[in-house]
Amino acid sequence: MANIKSAQKRIKVIAKKTARNRMIKSQLKTAIKRFEEAVEAGNLEEAKVKLTFVEKKLSQAAAKGTVHKSSASRKISRLAIRLNKAI
Repeated sequence: MANIKSAQKRIKVIAKKTARNRMIKSQLKTAIKRFEEAVEAGNLEEAKVKLTFVEKKLSQAAAKGTVHKSSASRKISRLAIRLNKAI
């Protein structure tokens, strides 16, 4: 444990941010997995709904800094391409 008060605070803040980032990334992975399952099952209407949800979550994660903006944009693009190929 750190001896300096500001360092102790930083440890607490980093722990909170790490927990939040881990939660957000887990939600993203789950949402993407559900989208991919819908596409593979051929359930295109459900896949479209899931894609909009994934886009929203990725945009929020990028806004919070959990995921880089370019990375989020690239993932959204690739998922949209995957849906369009399935159609």
